[in-house]
Amino acid sequence: MDEPIPFDSYEEGRYLNYWRVDPTIRRILERNYDPEDFADAVDHLDTFGELVGHVVADHAEYIDENGPTLETYDRHGAVKNHVRYQAEQFENERLVYEAGIIADVFEAPPGRAEPLPMTHYFGMLYLLSYADPGFACPVAMTAGAAYVLERFGDERVEPYYRSLVSREYEQLIEGAMFLTEEQGGSDVGATETTATFDETSGYWALDGEKWFCSNIDAEGTLALGRIPGAPEGTDGLSMFIVPHQDPEHGVLTKGERHSFDGYVPLERLNDQRYRRLKDKLGTISVPTGEVELTGARGLLVGEQERGFKQMAVMLNVERLSNAAAATGIMGRALLESRIHAANREAFGHSLDEFPLMREDLVDMTVDHEAATIFTFDAARAFSEHVTAHRSADDTSAEEAYRLMRALVPIAKLKTGRMAVDTTSYAMEIQGGNGYVRDFVTHRLLRDAQVLPIWEGTENILSLDVLRAFATEASHEVVLDTIDDHVVSVSHPALTELAETVQRARDELEVAIETVATSETDYAELSAKRLAHFIFDVYTAALLLADAETSLAAGDARLALVASRFVTTQLVDEPARGITSDDRLPIEHFDTIVHFAPADVDVLTETPITGD
Repeated sequence: MDEPIPFDSYEEGRYLNYWRVDPTIRRILERNYDPEDFADAVDHLDTFGELVGHVVADHAEYIDENGPTLETYDRHGAVKNHVRYQAEQFENERLVYEAGIIADVFEAPPGRAEPLPMTHYFGMLYLLSYADPGFACPVAMTAGAAYVLERFGDERVEPYYRSLVSREYEQLIEGAMFLTEEQGGSDVGATETTATFDETSGYWALDGEKWFCSNIDAEGTLALGRIPGAPEGTDGLSMFIVPHQDPEHGVLTKGERHSFDGYVPLERLNDQRYRRLKDKLGTISVPTGEVELTGARGLLVGEQERGFKQMAVMLNVERLSNAAAATGIMGRALLESRIHAANREAFGHSLDEFPLMREDLVDMTVDHEAATIFTFDAARAFSEHVTAHRSADDTSAEEAYRLMRALVPIAKLKTGRMAVDTTSYAMEIQGGNGYVRDFVTHRLLRDAQVLPIWEGTENILSLDVLRAFATEASHEVVLDTIDDHVVSVSHPALTELAETVQRARDELEVAIETVATSETDYAELSAKRLAHFIFDVYTAALLLADAETSLAAGDARLALVASRFVTTQLVDEPARGITSDDRLPIEHFDTIVHFAPADVDVLTETPITGD
């Protein structure tokens, strides 16, 4: 990039191409694609960034004010289960799905022999979340359901798989995951839903209540139930596809659904009742509600009593999608903040001329860089696992799985909270305007607040990291990967930073060993701190490796980003850094926040260190 991005020329973070105004995601996706794959994807990502920044973002504002409503019964008291949407939501669906957000990673796009890597899906979801993180939820569950059926489905569920990955909206169905029950919450093993095989119909009949069902009326919903005689706990659960329409009538596609006069005829509905929609703080565009299964017909997915293990496969997709959405919403919040700070004047100066605002925007930018590079490294590991599994390369699949098994829960637990913090401060930068509905920061904060909750809270995910270490020895590959990145750093300007990261890596290894050899109570007490520690050290190593590559090309920006991250996250500075005379946010504001070019010579003028 020859010039900084002219944020002062924009009025708001809408009616822009989100791909073009976000050099961070462009660099990180190029880093994580195979070069040939990226060459095939880049124009598509550019087109999608334009679509989302204009039409989808415009519709998202209206949908947030006019969200879906539920009509449980018809006028005669019969179950109707009709969710009424605005036309703008259907248009967003059509545009986004036909852009290939799901299809491109399951089926070869036009002009290619193979699907694009799964990383491409997460990149598109990131861009979508600039406009509507709520809509990112059904998209994510559609991707997750498709992946589960690809892995475990048989010929009976094949029609649902084909529709989940359809490139044509008329042939498409969306997915959902009905997992949570009121009495269990995160304790999935407490599931009380039962599944009984009906010899006459050839379907399973499910009975029970699901408490937090997002995308409630999805055409292809996955649910867990317990077959009579199955053991208690997660080991006794089986997975079923329980569609909106009675499966006896086949797959209810979007095209067929919209062809009905108002809603799906009552005689074609599956035996369930959508009790009510949740009155949520945010993510208004996705209807979330309570469902009573009353003999609802379902098809078994995979093997009996393997449902929880299969659902865990979907959860990897969902958790990474949550992280991609978090980093996307951070990008939008940062975009709004950069534009406002560049345009708003106070006391005769633009806001971004003041030292305190410069420091805030620098740290928000560094947080976004950190969250995004970690998330998409986890996505790369997941993508490599999927590709290897599809090609029956068991060794490579297992190697990638061990790494992603640790990175995925950490990505989700860190980025969800970071998105809340970033959107909250973006609201503060807007002042009182940020607190009212007329400005998008109001919605960004409401939408971000669910991200630490969806797909597992921070505590649940921290314990999952411990399980990954115990069952897959994932800590070994995490430490090895950190070593690989640090060893790749040789530029003199990065030497002290690399030494700091190496010391932190060695301390991390001691921390992991301590937790591994401690009694259960202390190990669990330390789990969250350990997960955060891994994020900080692993991310620092990633940033350093990228900085090394960028310095070789004559660009010092990432070296400055890495320096700020290492200093703030891995160094305990005397007097909280006040006595350090560190002026990086003032002197390098344009480079870090506005992506102005920075010659490598700047590093000798302002030495960067990790001490």
